Amino acid sequence: MRPQVIGNHWGTDGLRTGDFLEVEIENESKKVEFKNSPALIRVRKGLSKARHQYLTFLCEEGCRYLKEYWEYRMQHGEVLTPDSAAVKARFGKKQFIRTTNIGDKIREGIRAAGFEWRPYILRCYFDTQLLLAESKGLVTRDYRVFWMGHKGDIESRYTTNKYRLPPPLLEDMRSAYRRCQPYLQTEAPNGMEDTKLQFRQQLLIVAGYSEEEVNTVDLEKLSDDDIRDRVREKLLKENNNSNGSRTLRQKFVPLDEVEKHIESGWEYVSQLPNGKAVIKGLEVNGRELQPQINPAEKLINR
Repeated sequence: MRPQVIGNHWGTDGLRTGDFLEVEIENESKKVEFKNSPALIRVRKGLSKARHQYLTFLCEEGCRYLKEYWEYRMQHGEVLTPDSAAVKARFGKKQFIRTTNIGDKIREGIRAAGFEWRPYILRCYFDTQLLLAESKGLVTRDYRVFWMGHKGDIESRYTTNKYRLPPPLLEDMRSAYRRCQPYLQTEAPNGMEDTKLQFRQQLLIVAGYSEEEVNTVDLEKLSDDDIRDRVREKLLKENNNSNGSRTLRQKFVPLDEVEKHIESGWEYVSQLPNGKAVIKGLEVNGRELQPQINPAEKLINR
């Protein structure tokens, strides 16, 4: 969202804790709990540049930061109400942080990282990442436009229903935002660890281990060097068992080239999580062993 949504130019209004529609704040226990994630946020009409109310979400990483920040404020004596500023000014009499101060703090972090970007680059980044997610079929353009606060097809439906979205549509939006989280968060999602384990498993199978052998190994405890040693050991053993100068060879190719290699005599082995496939074939005296093609097949190929 734009910086002026968090706090306007005069520090008189901004995003409030009550604008987070699915959060529970317990001042007695000093605990904050987001009931749903990604968390739903309402940007009120008075804060929107286009002067219309809209909804957006906050990803899991952002919810965790906000939870820690609000609990810190309560632990230091502040009582949070639905009218409390989501981001409070540390100094001065006004409750809300001013737009200028927000830009200054963001700029400090950017300069410390060695860049000359303007604070608005974060909003551009959000839009670009969602555009990438849209190109992969993870989110629709209408959702992306709506979350940016621009007027689009969903906005007209939203205002007609008195700023309410049908529950099925709202949950579909949340699901789409959740799918986009890997493009928005600064931390690797939990699914990355699962992908790494799947990659290790496929690598061992490609090297010649059976699925039963792989299932008996705790892949999480093995280091990358251990995996490489096991693969190297298995491949050397397979080569030593080969007959004469006939050598089993494997290589990685893009998925869209698999069909071409199969027609050339290679055999498909497995698909890897990185968008490539493993194929194998025999070499005789360092040259690829081509399949025998009968005259009829030659004529068809021509």
